[in-house]
Amino acid sequence: MSAEIEALHRSVEPISIFAYGSLMWDPEFAGGEAAPALLRGYHRSFCLFSYDYRGTAARPGLTLGLDRGGACRGMVLRLPPAALDRLWAREMTAPRVYDMRQLPVRIADGVREAFAFTVRRDHPDYVGRLSFDETARIIAGATGRRGACRDYLAGTLRHLEELGFADTRLRRLAARVAALTAVVPSPD
Repeated sequence: MSAEIEALHRSVEPISIFAYGSLMWDPEFAGGEAAPALLRGYHRSFCLFSYDYRGTAARPGLTLGLDRGGACRGMVLRLPPAALDRLWAREMTAPRVYDMRQLPVRIADGVREAFAFTVRRDHPDYVGRLSFDETARIIAGATGRRGACRDYLAGTLRHLEELGFADTRLRRLAARVAALTAVVPSPD
């Protein structure tokens, strides 16, 4: 952790974290506040290989990252400083795959500074922009320690829709993954 992040351990104030994937629907932290939020300048993207959580070394999966450009709807979680170690261990499964940056996010009553895990494009796990079909194929076939990649996609999409956020790209991706994983009935 950087010195700035280490300093958060000594804070008595809750820490604001921008959640855009499974952290929204499976945060593993009890009792924190959560508010819908909009982050500008970054977008949600299946741009990182996962060799553990959502895939294996033999069959890597994909996980979401905040990549440069666009905008992203998600949640701001207010967590106690004691949750930082657990959060860091969960998000930094590959060393330095993300930068934890403090960025402005829009919430219902204005703008709040929140920490966001933004992808590092120079990291070996960064896959960039895969084709739509390649992304769907990888998601359809990968499973790791935290479950199937397709369940990760479905959980993220479901939570966004429960919040009233439309993510047409994720919805199209989920439909393509469902088509790839559908059982074709036997002609007999």
